[in-house]
Amino acid sequence: MNVVIRRATLKDIPAMLGLINAYAARQIMLPRTEFEMAENIRDFVVAFEGDELAGCGALHFYTPSSGEIRSLAVAPGRKESGIGRRIVEALETEARDNDLELFFAFTYLPAFFAKLGFVEVDRGELPLKAWKDCIRCPKFQACDEVAMLKQLGVNRPNRTPFAVIASDNENISAPPHFKH
Repeated sequence: MNVVIRRATLKDIPAMLGLINAYAARQIMLPRTEFEMAENIRDFVVAFEGDELAGCGALHFYTPSSGEIRSLAVAPGRKESGIGRRIVEALETEARDNDLELFFAFTYLPAFFAKLGFVEVDRGELPLKAWKDCIRCPKFQACDEVAMLKQLGVNRPNRTPFAVIASDNENISAPPHFKH
């Protein structure tokens, strides 16, 4: 059967929640609520094989030049089928279409992202705002995810690299293990 990658809709939320929260129960991903999913539905793409959700992922913008891959999940029976790669490629196309220069992810599967051109970086190189979800993570004080980054384009004049952006971060401080 053919796998179709498309923008997520509100009708996809129950299936997406089931997939994401099954991984969250195993502490592999952050749990999501129906409210969070509805609020951020425009960030998501889904992969469907017929009527069955095979995977999902989101591109969340942080600055005019950077975005994060979030909630990337592939149905357990569909791993190793290329669905995760296709979702990341769709999100990268969107990132490029929006002139993003940097694309990042926090992951337990760095080898997967490395195959797609990402490199491992120190968490301290990522924007503090990206850590806002970390505050509610059960592993907040002992994070074991790997930060991966892919540069999509050349820095343009008058753009500030996100490692030095602080204007939106006044109420967020990095936990000690995030500082370099």
